[in-house]
Amino acid sequence: MSAIPDAEGLYTGLLAGVKALLRPETKLVGITSGGAWLVERLQKDLGLPGAPGVISSAMHRDDFARRGLSASAQTSLPFDVNGTDVLLLDDVLYTGRTIRAVLNELFDFGRPACVRLAVLVDRGGRELPVAADFAAAKLTLPDTQLLALAHADDGSFSLKVEESK
Repeated sequence: MSAIPDAEGLYTGLLAGVKALLRPETKLVGITSGGAWLVERLQKDLGLPGAPGVISSAMHRDDFARRGLSASAQTSLPFDVNGTDVLLLDDVLYTGRTIRAVLNELFDFGRPACVRLAVLVDRGGRELPVAADFAAAKLTLPDTQLLALAHADDGSFSLKVEESK
């Protein structure tokens, strides 16, 4: 296994990467829950007006019958999706299944002009043809391990590795 990188250091890289991807009409949308934590901080650190969007994959997951509804936040898009340049943010890109579900959810709200993806960590292992426009880090982990972003009360981030069940 590779060493687990410092999440705060990766956030600095993500901030720079997102700044480079921004267009005047870009709206940030974080995927619950790790992406929602990231987008909240990015919106503030980039000095963007208004509130960022938060999107849930729960209703469109292909494993919904097994997982059910999670306790995480539900979708909130405080802008018109139609014709918008959407930059999705997530903590860890793995199989691509969450991104597929999020795209289905996003299109339930309208038709964006463009959808791009920025992630804190790309851990490989794709099952669907999904790629990030920006990844602060690439990391290889065995399929038996999960990588998750943790969010402290002071707003700081850390990454943790857990054995999958």
